[in-house]
Amino acid sequence: MKRTSILLLAILLFFGFACSSRQLAEESKSLYPYLEAEALLALTQNPDPQIRIIDLRSPEAYARGHIPTAVNMPSGEIMTRLKELPRSQYLIFYCESGGRAHMVIEQLKNKGYIRMLNWGGYSRWPHAASSAIQPSEF
Repeated sequence: MKRTSILLLAILLFFGFACSSRQLAEESKSLYPYLEAEALLALTQNPDPQIRIIDLRSPEAYARGHIPTAVNMPSGEIMTRLKELPRSQYLIFYCESGGRAHMVIEQLKNKGYIRMLNWGGYSRWPHAASSAIQPSEF
């Protein structure tokens, strides 16, 4: 009896995670074109109010250069700034390499967010030189 209960619980947990992952994939599908740098560049030039680009790096890294229109929200602050991230918006996250973006997405999935994309690292941004803030701008 105990073995059957454990097996049933395991099956329910598996299907629960599978369904939530499927829902995340479906809800995020419209963000997939933005994995391409040129599509993301077009988005920055013609912003969509339903899509936010979030830079998870430190304020210092953000100041050295960032994807235009990206909001700086260091990964360590995300959970205290959830009011700034409506669940109804589509969220594109990036950091240095994509690792922190992955961790943040996992945390947000646990909070019910399903419209997210890990863009990866800022080093993928081919327009980094034109996105850098020049010293005279400080």
